[in-house]
Amino acid sequence: MSGRAFLDTNIFIYSVDRIDQQKAKIALRIIQKHAAEGNGVISFQVVQEFFNVAFKRFPSAMTPEDAGTYLLTVFRPFLRVHSSIALYSEALSVRARFRLSWYDSLILAAAAEAKCAVLYTEDLQHGAAINGVRIENPFRAN
Repeated sequence: MSGRAFLDTNIFIYSVDRIDQQKAKIALRIIQKHAAEGNGVISFQVVQEFFNVAFKRFPSAMTPEDAGTYLLTVFRPFLRVHSSIALYSEALSVRARFRLSWYDSLILAAAAEAKCAVLYTEDLQHGAAINGVRIENPFRAN
């Protein structure tokens, strides 16, 4: 695997939502680091999940104009995995082997397709490795 890192949706949500200031700082640091290094990766799914939350659940809903700016300035450099039959097939395989939710399986399949060494998420078991991708929860208590 490469030095690439897959950033799950919650990283971007915490960076914008800022209800939890500690998580916001960690999320912003991860985004900035991997943007600067050019090794951050997201999939189409992260974009969809983020905007679903940003339009409905943020205390102040994101406007379409702000969403367009966010898409072009924040997401565009990271967006490297798009939907495909191969991606869905691998996600089905991950789901069957590891008994994960569909969306977690799709994220893991996308991270593996992009040859990421690590997946930053709080949704899966910290320290586990699936399909060569190490899962890291950057928000865990040390």
